[in-house]
Amino acid sequence: MDKNAINERFIKAVSTLFKDKGLTKAGIAESLGLKPSTFSEILNNRMKAGTDTIAALCDKYSFSPFWILMGQGTMLIPGELKGRSKPSMALAYSPDRISELLESQKTSPYPKREKAHRVPDNSNEGIPLIPLSAMAGAFTGDTSVMEYECERYVIPAFKGADFLIQVKGDSMQPTYYSGDLVACQRVPLDDLFFQWNKTYVLDTKQGPLIKRIMPGSDSSHVLIVSDNDSYPPFELSKSQFHGVALVRGLVRLE
Repeated sequence: MDKNAINERFIKAVSTLFKDKGLTKAGIAESLGLKPSTFSEILNNRMKAGTDTIAALCDKYSFSPFWILMGQGTMLIPGELKGRSKPSMALAYSPDRISELLESQKTSPYPKREKAHRVPDNSNEGIPLIPLSAMAGAFTGDTSVMEYECERYVIPAFKGADFLIQVKGDSMQPTYYSGDLVACQRVPLDDLFFQWNKTYVLDTKQGPLIKRIMPGSDSSHVLIVSDNDSYPPFELSKSQFHGVALVRGLVRLE
């Protein structure tokens, strides 16, 4: 987590309010609950913007907290209208949610690629490589799916993994590329707990998604994040998940 970079993005966001909206420094400071002198210290990089101030800026002017805190996605929340009226999909991030986003940056999101050894056909040893057509059963541990005629691999580094799947598309580049294999560990829906900024496979009505998970605007939602900046983050309700699995890491076949 680079606090200097966060402050620089905060200052850049505020500068657009001066240029695009013609707002005054005193007016913005008042809207953020700051004294003009404190606001000037932040804009001159002699003081860091706190979580309350960042949350207020995002809430009042439709800036993306994900962009300010992590430098990913777009500066403005997608759907923002001219005049900076709050878009319908604006995320009401509280200071606590901002703090969770900051905390998530302390863990590196980038996996290393572990070795995998294929086992002979008809063997029950190892982790099955599940085709996308059978994904729903893989999340529930359906034995008919897990005994499907799948290739199986032994991966010493991922002993707790339940299945392997192949990545499709480019939304998670440069971390995961289409064709990569990832090892997944099922997470029970009745005791769902997310590790922020980790990658998960989500079984949804629109099919499986491989995405990074961040705090949503409230406890019932999560922010779905792609590593490819061309795909903006969006919120999903946890009630839309039919299955969840934690991506343990990348697999290198031998």
